[in-house]
Amino acid sequence: MNGLAQAVALISALGSITAASLELFFFDSPRVRAFLQVEADNVADVRMWAFCIGFRNLLAGIGAIVGLVLLWTGDEAAGRAVVVTALCYMLLASLAMGIADLLGFWRPRGGSVLGTIGSSLPPLIALVAAAF
Repeated sequence: MNGLAQAVALISALGSITAASLELFFFDSPRVRAFLQVEADNVADVRMWAFCIGFRNLLAGIGAIVGLVLLWTGDEAAGRAVVVTALCYMLLASLAMGIADLLGFWRPRGGSVLGTIGSSLPPLIALVAAAF
């Protein structure tokens, strides 16, 4: 796996871990919810959703970092497989969020286009770079 793919995979992992910390620990803050573009009249109703999504983001980020560590410590095949799997998960989860947004599942359509682009591009770039 080339250096560009590794660097962008690390950026993807850190982005997922950062999002996870916001969803897991700081979701009660109105500023965090505004940043995440979550509008809720009753925060308690969506708290469990935020925790589950945050935990999934945390696992994807940690998975990518574990894969990178495996790659850097000599187990190239296993490391690459773990990194690519984590990146695919990040990309597909982000695209699912975008599709749900476009279909208007939780708010007027198109509300988190920037969030979808921002969370999709790093894993997509890393996967494309890893292919070469």
